[in-house]
Amino acid sequence: MTQFEVVPYGVWQTCYRARNGSIELIVTGEVGPRILRFAFIDQANELKEYPERFDKVSGDEWVNFGGHRLWHAPEVQRRTYYPDNRPVTFEQYPDFGRFIQPVEEMTGIEKSFDIAVSSDRNHARVVHRLRNHNLWDVTLAAWALSVMEGGGTAILPMPPRGEHPRDLQPASNLTLWAYTDISDPRWVWGRKYILLRQDANRTDPEKLGAMVTSGWVAYARAGHCLIKMFTYQPGMTYPDMGSSAEIFTNSSMLEVETLGPLTTIPPGGMVEHIEDWYLFDDVLMPENDAEVDASVLPLVQQIQ
Repeated sequence: MTQFEVVPYGVWQTCYRARNGSIELIVTGEVGPRILRFAFIDQANELKEYPERFDKVSGDEWVNFGGHRLWHAPEVQRRTYYPDNRPVTFEQYPDFGRFIQPVEEMTGIEKSFDIAVSSDRNHARVVHRLRNHNLWDVTLAAWALSVMEGGGTAILPMPPRGEHPRDLQPASNLTLWAYTDISDPRWVWGRKYILLRQDANRTDPEKLGAMVTSGWVAYARAGHCLIKMFTYQPGMTYPDMGSSAEIFTNSSMLEVETLGPLTTIPPGGMVEHIEDWYLFDDVLMPENDAEVDASVLPLVQQIQ
């Protein structure tokens, strides 16, 4: 049973907190839907916060307040960056809390989260929903973005590797943006994993997308590791040239993103995208494949 209590958090006066004996999750009611905090109780937030931007709530431009948010892909300036600066509606159910954004006037799309925190594990489930309030079909993909605190390393698993000459057909893809620089030292190109380090001294942004068939991505920082589990659907068309997961970094944060497949939603219909978050401590921040296999992969296998 997940029960939310109303608490202030930072400058936000109306927030909703759910916790068990070890972790807590806080969602703001004043903008969003947006998860502001996911962390061990009385410890640093795993998610990035931008308190200096909180005074821009009343503006008509999109603001990255940090935390975790929901967008719809593909990324297009006017549609994607529609401001989420209005209060959300909160509904308490026996097993979860629901947070509903007012329908976006320009897109006709309504965003919402259903959030549950496990009573006996360091685990939260976030059900992302996009509902079509237009009078016509809309094709899009759910896109879940977690803005992580700086100083850590993202882990993107590659599909199972093969060998030549047995495996002659291509087995996976990587998507690069026009600003992606694969020579940047923040990247670590392994055989089984791609790592991306966040570095406050590097101002150039970096981004990569991939077909992640194993259904997990992770972020390790300061002895903690957040693993996000999701479902990859074989045979479906994914946005961004087939990307089911993406990682992005700049000088202040690193985003760990998962995407659902492109879906045509009829009027009144909706699409769901589910992430399961697991938080671990005493985890080495890996620098190569072997260290991922030693410190992070056993945690993934424990979850699965």
